[in-house]
Amino acid sequence: MKKTVLCSALLAAFSFSSAALAAPAASTAAPAFTQEAEELARLPGGGWLTLDKHGLRLFNASGQEQDRIAVRAKQLDTRVAGGTLLAVFLEADTQRPLPVTVDVQAGKLLKLAPFPVPTFSVEASCLYRDAQQLDHLFLIGKDGQAEQWVMHGEQRQLVRKLALPPHAKHCRADDGARRLLVSESNMGVWAYDADAEGMGKREVVALRKPYGQLDGGAGALAVLPGGVAVLDGKAEKLHLYTHQGSQWTALPPQAVALNVRKGDSQLALDGNSLMLRGKSGWQARPLKWHGKAETQPPVAIIAPQAQTAPMARQGDAADDPAIWLSSNPADARILGTNKKQGLLVYDLQGKQTQLLEVGRLNNVDVRQNIAFNGRRADLAVATQRDDNSMMLFTISADGVVAEAGRFPTGLKSIYGMCLYQPASGGVQAFINDKDGTFQQYSIGLEGNKFSATLLRSFKVATQPEGCVADDVNGRLFLGEETRGVWTTSADAARPDALSMVLPVGQHLAADVEGMAIYRQPGAKANTGYLIVSSQGDSSYVVLDAQTPYKVRGRFKVGFNLPAGIDGTSETDGLDVTSANLGGAYAQGMLVIQDGYKRLPDGPQNFKHVAWSDVARALHLE
Repeated sequence: MKKTVLCSALLAAFSFSSAALAAPAASTAAPAFTQEAEELARLPGGGWLTLDKHGLRLFNASGQEQDRIAVRAKQLDTRVAGGTLLAVFLEADTQRPLPVTVDVQAGKLLKLAPFPVPTFSVEASCLYRDAQQLDHLFLIGKDGQAEQWVMHGEQRQLVRKLALPPHAKHCRADDGARRLLVSESNMGVWAYDADAEGMGKREVVALRKPYGQLDGGAGALAVLPGGVAVLDGKAEKLHLYTHQGSQWTALPPQAVALNVRKGDSQLALDGNSLMLRGKSGWQARPLKWHGKAETQPPVAIIAPQAQTAPMARQGDAADDPAIWLSSNPADARILGTNKKQGLLVYDLQGKQTQLLEVGRLNNVDVRQNIAFNGRRADLAVATQRDDNSMMLFTISADGVVAEAGRFPTGLKSIYGMCLYQPASGGVQAFINDKDGTFQQYSIGLEGNKFSATLLRSFKVATQPEGCVADDVNGRLFLGEETRGVWTTSADAARPDALSMVLPVGQHLAADVEGMAIYRQPGAKANTGYLIVSSQGDSSYVVLDAQTPYKVRGRFKVGFNLPAGIDGTSETDGLDVTSANLGGAYAQGMLVIQDGYKRLPDGPQNFKHVAWSDVARALHLE
């Protein structure tokens, strides 16, 4: 195995080193009018945007100054959209980030609403444009404090706080790869996830000697397609790194000798040239780079309509939601488990209406209008991890939830569950254990006392959790977290072998988590969709709920900035209804657990998504 990895690394290095950068070519001086610039950016059409001691200046391709903003500033970064360019820089005295739009055709600079004055000393800042085409700004402090902000019209909203390396004087974001690159002056270059959702990860790109090739640490950097250019801390050598898969490969360094103080170097990409700033000004160095820009697989992004109040417990608390319908659609309720507290109840606006502190509940499911010997009842059932029991709750006509029973299961590590309401009446519960065991119970009611009778047990090879029963067709869908989605008969009297519906792979990233079935009211049994949480990539897969289980598409949940709602990530449980709940939810609603609350940071919660938005994005019937 070690030989294979080494050979692959050598081949990758050879293929790029022979074509990435020509033998050191003679550098040429940049246009004279740019020489006083401390930072610069090339504009569409050949013009320039420069930042110097006089302020932000706009030049056309002929070198004629068209506009300027008088300000003492630093840390310039830009993004282009059509004929308009967005620039952000830091006002040196206050360190307030100031955004500006550049009208290239008109030759005008237009100030936009500024960001708030930072609460820490900012050493580095850079822009990032996400998959929703929203513009973010990273601010990094000398001591490693950092923040990510997002722009929306005149609003500037804090997305999250981060801990990044101290003494970081430069950063840049690779939008296609959704990667933030940070240059730590005394150590090297690090790569982080630029998307705010999820826990994120960190990779080493380049380190100082003796750990890597950089002499004196890391200086300025510039994003290249499929890689990055970095000046070492002494600004004496230029280093290029390519990124393939999860590996960064260093190419032979080149001498540049810019003769600047440590930390004062600058880099900028200008088409097929790298712009380097030294003691004698800017110089253009020809670049023959054949790296390919990295992109993420395209996926629909849907904005949530609402969110629930955050959990009263920090960390991994929220887990699984279930929807209860009222005779008045507006009075529907969302039940949600808190693995550190109990069961919570919310209205459609996300306001908490109840808290039942009954211990560590994991999964919950709801069935309504259940027939029990001539009586009707609405029930919620949940798995209780403190005592490995199955808990029952009644739900009154006005949506009030009350504990109604607790039944031991004999399981050692109870986990997920789902309910099954057969056409013959009554209700049954599927309970699973982390060891792969499933138990199927029939829930009964005699007088005012509920009972639970074990019908059968079966087992899957590895850890399960999420499951959902198709009541109409008598099928059970269950997730084996690292393997995929299976189906089997939900009828304990007619069991059949497990059949794979969707394996982990192209469409589904482990862990396989929550799942639910959407079927329009009154629709035929051979219709409907299965929705599955693909936790490993924070997406949701929609496929037909009947053979051949055709995948209809994937989507993610992104920002709804006007409503101040972030997206979702690393989702555990979800639930869906096709009932008309009015307004945006006329075709139903999907409720999704959010593993990381942003905008700003906070405890976990649940997000409400309009099914019509899902159907529109994936072209569903």
